Amino acid sequence: MVVARWSAESVEYLVLSDSVLLLESPGGTVTPVVDDRLARLPRSALVSDAVIDATLRNREGGFFTAAADPSVAARAVTGAVPRAGVRALAALTDGAGRWVERFGEGDWADCLRLIAKEGGRALVDRVRELERADAAGGRPVLGRSKTHDDATVVYAEL
Repeated sequence: MVVARWSAESVEYLVLSDSVLLLESPGGTVTPVVDDRLARLPRSALVSDAVIDATLRNREGGFFTAAADPSVAARAVTGAVPRAGVRALAALTDGAGRWVERFGEGDWADCLRLIAKEGGRALVDRVRELERADAAGGRPVLGRSKTHDDATVVYAEL
């Protein structure tokens, strides 16, 4: 989950679980804002290559997701940056972020440039092509139990 709001003075944000917020400065530097608790789980937290131990959901030492309990939004990564320091931003769900995190097609700056130039739909289409190609190869899809994940992109130039 990603939420961002801005005024003339600041850009405030909230990031929870496996989504990402990309903030681009006027000079073009892209800063990803992530909740890295899932990435910090030990390998022993995996029940299998595709499933995380459900007892770690919404617990200290585990990870937090509002889908299971909306009140955990209070545990999100939050912050604010001066509005003058943000030219554009993009909010991505984990399915869209796969372009960077799972398939390594570029870094977050490359991802934001793609979205700015071709739109969020182009990013999602590219991720879907990569997922289909991976599944067609007969390999387990990135150690996941599903071929596709939700893929949403919101982009705003401020």
